[in-house]
Amino acid sequence: MKNLLCMAFGWMCILLSGCTPSVFTPVSSPNPWQDDYSAVSSMDNYRSWGTYNVHDPSCRKLGDYYYMYSTDAIFKENRREAEEKGVPLGYIQVRRSKDLVHWEFCGWAFPEIPQEAVEWVHACTGGKGATNIWAPYIIPYENRYRLYYCVSAFGLNTSYIGLAESDSPEGPWKQMGCVVKTGPGTAMNAIDPSVVVDAADGKWWMHYGSYFGGLYCVELNPETGLTAEVDDKGHLTARRANYRKDNLEAPEIFYNRDLKQYFLFTSYDPLMTTYNVRVSRSDKAEGSFTDYFGKAVADTTNNFPILTAPYRFANHPGWAGTAHCGVFTTDDGQYFMVHQGRLSPHNQLMNLHLRQVFFTEDGWPVVSPERYAGSESRRFSPEDLAGEWEIIRVQEPLYERQLEAGQILWGEGELKKEEWNMSQPLSLEKSGKLGEGRGNWTFTESRQMLTLVLNGEALQNLIVFAGHDWENETETILFTGLDSRGRSVWGKRTK
Repeated sequence: MKNLLCMAFGWMCILLSGCTPSVFTPVSSPNPWQDDYSAVSSMDNYRSWGTYNVHDPSCRKLGDYYYMYSTDAIFKENRREAEEKGVPLGYIQVRRSKDLVHWEFCGWAFPEIPQEAVEWVHACTGGKGATNIWAPYIIPYENRYRLYYCVSAFGLNTSYIGLAESDSPEGPWKQMGCVVKTGPGTAMNAIDPSVVVDAADGKWWMHYGSYFGGLYCVELNPETGLTAEVDDKGHLTARRANYRKDNLEAPEIFYNRDLKQYFLFTSYDPLMTTYNVRVSRSDKAEGSFTDYFGKAVADTTNNFPILTAPYRFANHPGWAGTAHCGVFTTDDGQYFMVHQGRLSPHNQLMNLHLRQVFFTEDGWPVVSPERYAGSESRRFSPEDLAGEWEIIRVQEPLYERQLEAGQILWGEGELKKEEWNMSQPLSLEKSGKLGEGRGNWTFTESRQMLTLVLNGEALQNLIVFAGHDWENETETILFTGLDSRGRSVWGKRTK
């Protein structure tokens, strides 16, 4: 009797077409926030800057919240207005979130720029620089928190990396002293700190530096958070050849416990335009690091993979400056990368870009083509993928600029045509063919992997997942991966 009832129910489902899962199509879903925040950019609106004015972020889950610390870079900063209204500019912005989507602006970490840092910079520059704090990095130690930061003079390698500690992620912070300082006559630049603890022996290593001499790594004393040896500046880990046109900065060191590899994320090119993220890896926290093709990143070659670069999907003005990243994990083991994105065409508004990170089958990180909006994960079938898509091939910039101090010259803050990564339409037909005779596609459902043979080129093992389409305000299907040349391949289904 029970079997007969089950069969009858099954036939009823078929007749009513209600028991077979429907084929996925993009579903309307509003964006969590607007990209243009000029309406709330005045100094007294700082409480509305949850995802705005984000620059050089460092993020970590600390207690009940994800905390983010960033350079105090502000669109249309007005120090006189800030002083009149009691807004303390310049001292490390602090945000927190429980879901990585909605962010609360908590204010500033410090009440002032540490005096020792100011004195060092001014002594080397005749009183110039040291007007704000750059590129903080947060890391817990035992029952307290360590916040590394840097104070510098723009365009010079006169810089100071300091350390502060607190019992709370929200402070107050106690200054613990200088970690590394540089000035005229030193090869490196003491900016952009990032710290990792060796998984095997517990040693602490700080990666730092910029195009002034390249990136360096120095051992720290875990008990103090300062260098293990006084005045030690460490060893070279990465550099580029021609600093009149090739910028390098912002190391972010991250350990993947599953792969047992240390990944060194770095930023190439000028921050307002073609800023892009590259990555290399090592089985040691202090290096040496090699790239996608096995090349040593301490050599003067351009390295790959390239993960992000200026891009534009349809129905949006696009994003520049997509680099200087922080990388972290969630409690459930997901990986994320956070960085700034500058809204084009003027590239002045600095928005939070937070992207899911995945690892390819051969152990390289790749990032989502879209910002994270809390989309629920789900699995897809080949039928779900048939439809209209946009694809972006993330490339290094083809237009070469002359730089000054690693940045673009004054008045050149907008992207040239050759610097954009533009989306192109792509149709995945139900037959397994690509539209307009451009090739074919296959989807391995068990692994959620897509392979495209596009114009004769095989793009293999592209990772498929659910995500948010910010340009069209829908929940959709995304993919990410690398081509054989170490360049990111991004896609999203639009219809």
